[in-house]
Amino acid sequence: MSEDTRPNMFPAFKYRDAPAAIDWLERAFGFTRLGVHSGPDGTVVHAELKLGAGVIMLGSTAPPDAANPWADATQGLYVYVADVDAHYERAKAAGAVIVRELAETPYGSREYSAQDSGGNLWSFGTYYPDGKSV
Repeated sequence: MSEDTRPNMFPAFKYRDAPAAIDWLERAFGFTRLGVHSGPDGTVVHAELKLGAGVIMLGSTAPPDAANPWADATQGLYVYVADVDAHYERAKAAGAVIVRELAETPYGSREYSAQDSGGNLWSFGTYYPDGKSV
């Protein structure tokens, strides 16, 4: 079996005005939209932008929510892992602060979120940003 050499780490950003941020990122930095999924109130639930071989994910900030550590976070990192269950067990055994338990998502991923020793937010899961998923 050959090793998957695709990028597997994706910066994730949140903005108060995500639609304006997307327009600005396109105009200023040359990003192109892979996919933008809007909420009923005009917020961005999830977006993926591409620049060269890189992809970022972004969305709108929301009020703090204990069940969703990403609600009001302004940045973090999403990492695709093929065996998220084993990854979760390893992180938990090492004492990682799990802030969102391992679970299936409505968009077809299995993932969890944790904070590192510096308080930075990380999510690990089976979702692979491609502009088509969500």
